[in-house]
Amino acid sequence: MSQATEFAKGLEGIVAGETEICCIEQDDLIYRGYDIHDLAENATFEEVSYLLLVGEKPTKAQLKAFADELIGERALPPMVIDLIRNTARLPGAVPMDVLRSAVSVLGHLDEECQDNSPEANLRKSKRLLAKIPTIIGHMQNVIDGRDIVAPNGSLGHAANLLHMMTGRKPTEEETHIIDVSLTLYAEHDYNASTFAARVIAGTLSDMHGAVTGAIAALKGPLHGGANEAAMEMIKEVGARDNVDAFMQRAFTEKRKIMGFGHRVYKNGDHRAPILHALGKAYAQKKGADALKWFEIGERMQAIMMEQKNIHPNVDFPCGMTYFAMGIPVPQYTPIFVAARITGWCAHIMEQHANNRLIRPLSRYTGPAPRKWNA
Repeated sequence: MSQATEFAKGLEGIVAGETEICCIEQDDLIYRGYDIHDLAENATFEEVSYLLLVGEKPTKAQLKAFADELIGERALPPMVIDLIRNTARLPGAVPMDVLRSAVSVLGHLDEECQDNSPEANLRKSKRLLAKIPTIIGHMQNVIDGRDIVAPNGSLGHAANLLHMMTGRKPTEEETHIIDVSLTLYAEHDYNASTFAARVIAGTLSDMHGAVTGAIAALKGPLHGGANEAAMEMIKEVGARDNVDAFMQRAFTEKRKIMGFGHRVYKNGDHRAPILHALGKAYAQKKGADALKWFEIGERMQAIMMEQKNIHPNVDFPCGMTYFAMGIPVPQYTPIFVAARITGWCAHIMEQHANNRLIRPLSRYTGPAPRKWNA
């Protein structure tokens, strides 16, 4: 029997394709030629979204038109609102599942769903970018038992997301933190969910189908769900004085410490220090109850470096930052979707534009050939 000549578990180290969208190196994370530190400091998420989806930095006129278009597409069809109302409080429905279902239904309602042309794909990308924060906001309103908060056309993308979730206008600092976090999460090369989206798109399936599959992939705690799992772990520790004993017990039990390590980065995730600094500064202003999570987290980071030489990834400070801001833990990964939708859609469009079916080989480890009637 023939077998694949090369094998790498989890496709580690395998180059599976080419992309113009993102470059990950040990010392750099680049979106279409722009370094992540430059973007986090100088660009808004709307600008980064335009860059990823369209391919170039927008002019002021292009940015205004793009932002206005997103504002005009924020509202959800009644059928999707009904879906959220009917599922968001079900015992077995976690927010990522509700979001996945809502995006799937949006595909049924989008007249261009089956059109994979570049022009239609870009329009669908904008609609998904605009509507996903609304899904998240309405979902949280239903979970909290409050009236649904409508999108606010006077607010930018990040501020509107927080406004719909809470019913209050966020501060400038809160808006900035969410805006930067969306930029940091917007794109990351051939990660698991993006690769899943490209595999689906490679069959010439549609944009909504590929995004639905990507959401399912992002849900897992070894990918996007790590920010939720990391914060739940920090809550389990509870206090800085408990960290050392917790970590030693975890090492003894070979428990996975969520929010640490990365398949690509070995010298540290470039995004983590950016979000950690913003989150800790915010927590210091909020007071001891918010700051204690960073004190726990920083001690955990120190132990991981001292004993395992493993750096935190962006999910670790994300959990602490969002928790300090009062964002419900189950919405951390949906907010990740609100950012990564830009990268997913860019990759889906790129796959459709230069497509080849993605079909790797496998190494067979089953029984040797045998006879049914032996």
